[in-house]
Amino acid sequence: MKRPSSGFTLIELLVALVVFAALAAAAYGGLAAIARTRGALAVQQDRFAAVTRTVSALERDLRQTVSRPVLGNDSATLPALAGSAESIEFSRLGFANPRAEPRSNLERVVYALDAGTLRRGHYAVLDRAPNSVPATTALLDRVGDWRLRYYGCDGAWRNAWPPRDVLGCDLPRAVEFRFTLADFGEIRRIVELPSPLPPKASP
Repeated sequence: MKRPSSGFTLIELLVALVVFAALAAAAYGGLAAIARTRGALAVQQDRFAAVTRTVSALERDLRQTVSRPVLGNDSATLPALAGSAESIEFSRLGFANPRAEPRSNLERVVYALDAGTLRRGHYAVLDRAPNSVPATTALLDRVGDWRLRYYGCDGAWRNAWPPRDVLGCDLPRAVEFRFTLADFGEIRRIVELPSPLPPKASP
């Protein structure tokens, strides 16, 4: 007698399809969650890198401050470092010149907050012509509060530089900068500036 051929019933096929669909949905949800997590981590990593670059740029420029006054747009002499609680402008060493161009290795830079974005500007020349404006670069966005302080040679902190009540102190001994970020909180650094060259000993 011929035995009937064995196979899957319709109910078994439906059950298998339901199980497969459930497993596929779970796998897709897991992959989507992993993709979202990786995207969020990449954004956070880029943000942290931007904060690190900004702090490093500020510290590097401040550590190369040099006592070199400049002529402003109106031909008035500007101090080597002119700062308020919201912005700072100073002369610095280390202006790279890989092409050996006929220019100074000094640079005049400025840092200021513009509509929530911290910007670094630099002038093409030290003693600038009328209507000169700095070329600016956006360093960090979504900056809440931005504050500067200056530690003088008399041991006092000030919100502006140069001071009018202390003479013979071209550069502050240190500059403190701080800014707040919604995602990282407050960032605060105190940068010691180069000491002025000692006077030559009399023969």
